Amino acid sequence: MIKVFGHKSPDTDSTGSPIIWAWYLTEVKGTPATPVLLGEPNTEAAFVLKHWDLPKPAIIADVAAGEDCVVVDTNNPAELPSSINDANVIQIIDHHLLAGGLKTKGPIDVTIRPLACTATIMFDLMGADAAKMPEKIKGAMLSCILSDTLEFRSPTTTPHDRAVAEKLAGELGVSIADYAAELFAAKSDVSAFSDAELLRMDSKEYNVAGKELRVSVLETTAPKVVLDRKDSLMASMVDVAKEDGADQVLLFVVDILKEEATLLVPNDLVKQMAEASFGASVSGDTVVLPGIMSRKKQIIPALKL
Repeated sequence: MIKVFGHKSPDTDSTGSPIIWAWYLTEVKGTPATPVLLGEPNTEAAFVLKHWDLPKPAIIADVAAGEDCVVVDTNNPAELPSSINDANVIQIIDHHLLAGGLKTKGPIDVTIRPLACTATIMFDLMGADAAKMPEKIKGAMLSCILSDTLEFRSPTTTPHDRAVAEKLAGELGVSIADYAAELFAAKSDVSAFSDAELLRMDSKEYNVAGKELRVSVLETTAPKVVLDRKDSLMASMVDVAKEDGADQVLLFVVDILKEEATLLVPNDLVKQMAEASFGASVSGDTVVLPGIMSRKKQIIPALKL
């Protein structure tokens, strides 16, 4: 049985895409596969599972040596199980930069395309077989695209992402605006999470100028709810960084509706990084970065000291 999974701290794309591809491998290609997760899905992804009546995939901590795996929505070993290079990775489907560091047992099928969402790539790879998707799989695919594009607001959005989403919504009889509002409301409901959980919820590890960073993004339609907790969040950054072997946690609170990000600035290191990376003038413990919405396209490429 092939295991299909995305990155740690699974968002909607890393929750939905394994479900989509496991369905395709099993039901269309006749190759038994099962979706799994590398952690609890975030609030938006949990909403998607419930809304489309999709069972939550099992959560795994690691993979076994020689175990057949398909990796989606990442190719970065830091975001994958610690034993990933001992497993038998047979396919990668992704839309992020090529990170390097994965070692496979033999030649594999790799698809990395500059689209906003892994699920869009899967739609293309399926070709005519995409028409065979049942409603709940189409719903998962639509959810992934709307989430990753922030309802087409993200600069990562391509016309093709939008066209696929509109096609799926039409077939499902779903209003994109209404459904996206439900998605973002679910994403914005973070009241049940501790500061440490929020800092890790949608985060990725990067090395910038010799500094190990955990770069966290919280996309929300209610940024005040998060920013009202900024003092405790900044205090928690110290412990989270220490526990995760990082030098610093960066938290960008993305306001989906205003299309801007607020970066928390707990110390001189982050102040220096904000000014060097974004040309910002920092005078307090937060700085607003107009137009910044995408970690992949606007934050990570800009980070420097």
